Amino acid sequence: MGFFAIFNAYTMRICLSVVITQLVVARNYTKDKLQDEVICPVLEYDDGKFLPGGEYDWSQQLQGYVLSSFYIGYVFSQIPGGVLAQRIGAKIVLTVGILSTALCSIATPWTIVHFDAIGLICLRIIMGFGEGPTFPALACLLSQWVPVTEMGFIGAIVLGGGQIGTIVGNTICGLILAHFTWDNVFYVFGFTSILWCILFVILCYNDPASHPFIKPSEKEYLRSIMGEISRRQDLPPTPWSSIFSGAPIYALICAQIGHDWSFFVMSTDLPKYFNDVIQLPIDKNGFFSSLPFGVMWVSSIMSGYITDHIIRRGAVGITKIRKINTFIASMGPSIFLVLASYSGCNRFHVLACFTIGMGLMGPYYAGMKLSPMDMTRNYSATIMGIVNGVGSLTGVVAPATVGLMTPNTTIDEWRLVFWVAFIMLVISSVVFVIWGTGERQYWDDPEKIAERKQNKT
Repeated sequence: MGFFAIFNAYTMRICLSVVITQLVVARNYTKDKLQDEVICPVLEYDDGKFLPGGEYDWSQQLQGYVLSSFYIGYVFSQIPGGVLAQRIGAKIVLTVGILSTALCSIATPWTIVHFDAIGLICLRIIMGFGEGPTFPALACLLSQWVPVTEMGFIGAIVLGGGQIGTIVGNTICGLILAHFTWDNVFYVFGFTSILWCILFVILCYNDPASHPFIKPSEKEYLRSIMGEISRRQDLPPTPWSSIFSGAPIYALICAQIGHDWSFFVMSTDLPKYFNDVIQLPIDKNGFFSSLPFGVMWVSSIMSGYITDHIIRRGAVGITKIRKINTFIASMGPSIFLVLASYSGCNRFHVLACFTIGMGLMGPYYAGMKLSPMDMTRNYSATIMGIVNGVGSLTGVVAPATVGLMTPNTTIDEWRLVFWVAFIMLVISSVVFVIWGTGERQYWDDPEKIAERKQNKT
């Protein structure tokens, strides 16, 4: 159910990236224009027939604002969502968040028709605010249910819902847009998410101790490995000063920023790149935009399984394996994203570079993505909220920046976009390798915090 929470969240989040290519007025390139500008020829070019478009005359800059507006609300609900998940339980926080996002998705067509881009921007901000608590709430659930020796594999499966959501979202969008009107995209994903909310409320609980149907033997197994299996009701307030007094939190934030920048560029703008630069028709755009994320998902599962095996054998410590995975997941994509921009209009080479690059990003989910659960069990939702919240600022900045950097949507303009992603990934990975950690932090134990305060006095 955790997997499908992120799956539904991502389908509702990213479907606009594909739909917008059919909402806006198509760019009508003449043959002279195609020769003069660094723009690929239209696939299956035929007697002046161009890629279909819509009726909304939105500039590239405005499209960037529309796509980035979601993350304005997304940023501001991360930390409050994490704190609420710790206080009242992750189940209700996650349910309300997904439900509100679903209702916004269903309301999207009506908003576009009646209020144009400005109304859509406002609705996407509200939608992002509802979806913001998703990762903090799931971090809380994972820390309560999953032993550290199984966290790599199970965590990769749950967090990998984002990749599968992106795959299904892009693919289903392409199919729906090829055969039906664009408003059906938002209805399909919105009502599917409401169905998930109903099932989640019936089937899932905050922790093993409160689950009425779990077997006693399963409870004993979890208790023998994890110790306490119930959510602490007497948890002291979040130790903010202790959290921010050490380098690990800043290394984690930095790694998240680098990852999110490149991931948001890919998940938000890859359909636009294939549509505006590579000139793929919409039915092919959805599949080709999905393929890199499918490989990324497989890679994340494999790296999670291998990581758990290494940790169980004691061959490598948790901190070291998290750093190795994060380094691979940064350097690989950074290189292949740049190579894609130098592949010109060779569609096979471009797709191969994107696919390999995103595949190498998979180990992130057995790397720094699991560090909040490594560092703390009691405050993992808050740490995830802090890290994911700051990282999500790139969701506001990246799509808007891409819109500003690609006013003419040429290959040369997009090449600069991918070089910026290269720099972000490399710098962030170096910082995490130096200062990151996978060890339990002292401030996770309220008694240790009290001891430190007494020693200082």
